[in-house]
Amino acid sequence: MAERINIGIIGCARIMPAHLRGYKILQEHGYDNFRITALCARRREDAQRFRKRGEGPPPRPPVITDASDPLAAPHSYVSDLHDDVDVEIYTNYREMVKNAKIDAVDIYASLFVHHDAAIAAAEAGKHVIVEKPFAISIKAGQRMIEAAEKANRVICVAENAHYRKGTRALRWAIEGGIIGDLQMYISGGIGGYWSPNKIVAQTPWRHSKILGGGGGAIDIGVHRFNTLRYTCGEVDEIFALAKILEETRTERDENGVILNEIQNEVEDVFMALLKFRNGAIGQLSFSWAGHGEPMSLGSGIYGSKGCIKGDTVILDDGTRKSVEALFDEGADETLKDRFFPHGITDGFALEKLDFFNAIEHGVTPETSGDEGLRDLAASFAILESAEVNQPVKVDDVESGVITAYQKEINDYYGL
Repeated sequence: MAERINIGIIGCARIMPAHLRGYKILQEHGYDNFRITALCARRREDAQRFRKRGEGPPPRPPVITDASDPLAAPHSYVSDLHDDVDVEIYTNYREMVKNAKIDAVDIYASLFVHHDAAIAAAEAGKHVIVEKPFAISIKAGQRMIEAAEKANRVICVAENAHYRKGTRALRWAIEGGIIGDLQMYISGGIGGYWSPNKIVAQTPWRHSKILGGGGGAIDIGVHRFNTLRYTCGEVDEIFALAKILEETRTERDENGVILNEIQNEVEDVFMALLKFRNGAIGQLSFSWAGHGEPMSLGSGIYGSKGCIKGDTVILDDGTRKSVEALFDEGADETLKDRFFPHGITDGFALEKLDFFNAIEHGVTPETSGDEGLRDLAASFAILESAEVNQPVKVDDVESGVITAYQKEINDYYGL
């Protein structure tokens, strides 16, 4: 049996319950070769909130009520996973990676911390898995990968959507030619839970360019592009518009009284045209703004034999069936076992399992640092294109040839 992996968590944030649930699912399916042995948060009480049931401050109320959203995962504790370790608490991640008895770090801290924490961990000889977006800029992400490679340590991005059954089934269907040759893609909408001007996830840093990199193009874009690249192929070129519609963002109580008000520095709407390397074209939009009633375009992938609209395959021969149902009926059992080892289908659990497998067997995880950087490059390509008002190649953003939008960020962090 492989040696146990001890994990230190950096950033006891609102997304942490979803991650702890993922770890718990691994245990329930027989994988218990890990322990969370250290927690780090700027405020000690934030770490105490998750260490042990019965101690620390009470759980934070969820910022969203949709049970399907990871931010709505029920609060849990490290002690719910295992009670055979004395979990250390740190308020400085440099001290934690230097002194704690850990082999790897799992980073949930705010985006602007990612590169510094990941580099410090890699230089201390720790493996790294980091929440998405991967980094505050392309240069920051490159430094993270370089540090991990120099230390011969695994680095990957925690992109749970990549491992979901719907995503796996979509890739299988498109790769298998069920809708024929790929021709067109469309996805997007206007408005939604955080419109017209709420502070997204009650985290003001998301509306700061220096702290959040961008708005929805970065925060949501990396999810979209990871799934898009995995299922439809590499995006070659992007031409986009991005705009700040709401210059002020607010947080209100249930009576509508303003609790917090901030200036918004990043786009709250983008609309992008895409060219894929395989010749297909696409359109992607997203908005955290929009007064009145929200509108969703859903998603559609069109090929030479039919389309996949949302989660339904609709073919010219009259076939109409869910992607997952077709996958369940037609996919090879070996492929199913590879996609969902031990019968696990939770994306958070599977991202951890892939990380552990990379550590134990010296293989590259599916959502490696390079993959996280490519997702980030496609996302920043939206903002770079809007900045220069012309199409940009994703390769040129990833290589650093195009940095007009990111220059302010890189200068601030000395990258």
